[in-house]
Amino acid sequence: MTSAADGSNAPGAKIPNDYSAFWMPFTANRQYKSAPRLLVAAEGVWYTSHDGRKILDGTAGLWCVNAGHARKQIVEAVQKQVATLDFAPTFQMGHPAAFELASRLADMTPGDLNHVFYTNSGSESVDTALKIAIAYHRARGEGQRTRLIGRERGYHGVGFGGISVGGIANNRKTWGSMLPGVDHLPHTLSIKDSAYNFGQPTWGLHLAEELERIIALHDASTIAAVIIEPVAGSTGVLIPPKGYLERIRAITEKYGILLIFDEVITGFGRVGKAFAAERFGVIPDMMTVAKGITNGIIPMGAVFARNHIHDAFMNGPPGMIELFHGYTYSGHPVACAAALATLDIYRDEKLFDRAIDNEKMFGDLVHGLKGLPNIIDLRNIGMVGAIELAPRPDAPGARAFEVFLKCYEKGLLVRYTGDIIALSPPLIMENAEIGKIFDILGEAIKSVK
Repeated sequence: MTSAADGSNAPGAKIPNDYSAFWMPFTANRQYKSAPRLLVAAEGVWYTSHDGRKILDGTAGLWCVNAGHARKQIVEAVQKQVATLDFAPTFQMGHPAAFELASRLADMTPGDLNHVFYTNSGSESVDTALKIAIAYHRARGEGQRTRLIGRERGYHGVGFGGISVGGIANNRKTWGSMLPGVDHLPHTLSIKDSAYNFGQPTWGLHLAEELERIIALHDASTIAAVIIEPVAGSTGVLIPPKGYLERIRAITEKYGILLIFDEVITGFGRVGKAFAAERFGVIPDMMTVAKGITNGIIPMGAVFARNHIHDAFMNGPPGMIELFHGYTYSGHPVACAAALATLDIYRDEKLFDRAIDNEKMFGDLVHGLKGLPNIIDLRNIGMVGAIELAPRPDAPGARAFEVFLKCYEKGLLVRYTGDIIALSPPLIMENAEIGKIFDILGEAIKSVK
């Protein structure tokens, strides 16, 4: 490694002299390493690049830094915990912070989602929830319920369970047959029928009835769970039609099928409430979370389960292990400390309320881009926005990638997927900074042919 000599405000920052060893995730490695983009420091809503430039964070890191970067309260909580109890097992043992955090999380969830199973990522949360769903039915004497239903264009992480119920082709095509017995609902986006919606579209409720067709095809007695993202994020911000989630909930209840909400992105304020389940008034049987639970500072995830899910396992001799599942780092003390400090900031600064208060202003800025070259749709809800660009006939995805690069050159980090630019700024971002996002983004879109 070599030290940066560029006037960066990150003293001691180092830049690599060899990029070959790190096999980067979800990255065109050869392309990236020919012209690396390095971030060396962060504070508030700004990154610092290796060449000393300020980069406005338009994506909350990767949908996770909801309270902004380098928050002193979280940093100090982590430092104190490392010095006090760096690691403690949670297999047949425990530590106070794991129980305190679980109680605080249960108090935040709607309905009776009162039980918390810790993981280390969204991918692990999804695979955990799917396993719990199948085990729940077995515990009730319905072990034949093993089938899982996901949705086209759904993203549920990269474990074998997650890619099986997920519906993004590039995440699935390489890995063979994956889990058996999985089917998929159609996604709800139709630019032809319903473009430029502010918030929830009115078109698409009828697509919930596809669940009835799938149930009739396989028989309800074989289906364990349906898993969907209330707002699909990684596939390009797909917002549920009005009444859609309510109808999915009604159908699953009718047939005794569990409903899992993947709230890894929507959880912790992104859509203006603590969880999308609260925003839309629909209580699932389980929710998966990660990302914002620790403000992205330390990996952590969780599954929230309703009382009847948890209680179905609490049978047999008291000394019996009820669920043979878990991770070495489930409920890691340092992650718990980070999460507790994060929840304090969310509460004290009323960041969830701030997200809903800023929704109209943010949405107006999203839709203010209408008419710029190559834009074919604009979508928003809470503090999430999507700008969909027409793909080039010979190079799908290239146009959005070029917009991403132009934004970075001009001092803005955005997220792109296919030909969609996604925005999810930290919830602490001030109005002037939000306006700057759209000034830069608009210039970038106009500069790309």
